Amino acid sequence: MLLKEYRICMPLTVEEYRIGQLYMISKHSHEQSDRGEGVEVVQNEPYEDPTHGQGQFTEKRVYLNSKLPSWARAVVPKIFYVTEKAWNYYPYTITEYTCSFLPKFSIHIETKYEDNKGCNDNIFDTELKEQEREVCFIDIAYDEIPERYYKESEDLRYFKSAKTSRGILQEGWRDTQDPIMCSYKLVTVKFEVWGLQTRVEQFVHKVVRDVLLLGHRQAFAWVDEWIDMTLDDVRDYERQMHEKTNIKVCHEQQEHSTTNPSSLDDIEIHDKAST
Repeated sequence: MLLKEYRICMPLTVEEYRIGQLYMISKHSHEQSDRGEGVEVVQNEPYEDPTHGQGQFTEKRVYLNSKLPSWARAVVPKIFYVTEKAWNYYPYTITEYTCSFLPKFSIHIETKYEDNKGCNDNIFDTELKEQEREVCFIDIAYDEIPERYYKESEDLRYFKSAKTSRGILQEGWRDTQDPIMCSYKLVTVKFEVWGLQTRVEQFVHKVVRDVLLLGHRQAFAWVDEWIDMTLDDVRDYERQMHEKTNIKVCHEQQEHSTTNPSSLDDIEIHDKAST
């Protein structure tokens, strides 16, 4: 098990980010859904928890075969997805990722949001606080992003919001920015397979970090698109995008399953040819 705590600051308030997060996830999922891969929404409905109160439960299937490294693609089926289950009791959320093909693999993410610059060292429960973990700050403006995800319009070193007048984010912006909030994410990765555990858990944390960096960058880069929305507005937008994305992913999944090899030998041949 590899445990890390990520802290991602944003030039927003916690209340603003509630809208921005929902908008970003819906738009990003639609953008990333292509060639039979992406995010299929299976369930999205209100949920009530005896401890956390009213919330929203979402179940998704994340198709991502081409996102895997070559050594992983060689041993997983072509039609491969991870199940994401999320319980959103904003400003507190729980997200879990599992895969039926890899029963010993799981990711657990506990998230809390606060209006500060990431200075709360006691935000999680005492029993979790005492576990050994690395605290990683993610700078949405100056941390390096994978080249394939880079867009000039989303480069926060040069972006200034027309509607909020926030930005451009200068070096050390966390110390001077107002308003400012922080996403605290406690991420546990488990892959209990001897000989592969360390390699896989480290790789998954790198992927998680890249996803968190990209998502939070986009949430602010798209601020002028969502800042005037109400919660009802963004829920309507979310439903529309889920329908479009499901149609896109499911249609291409059907084509993908009839035109691509599924045996391990064919996968290995296909990968060698690609290389």
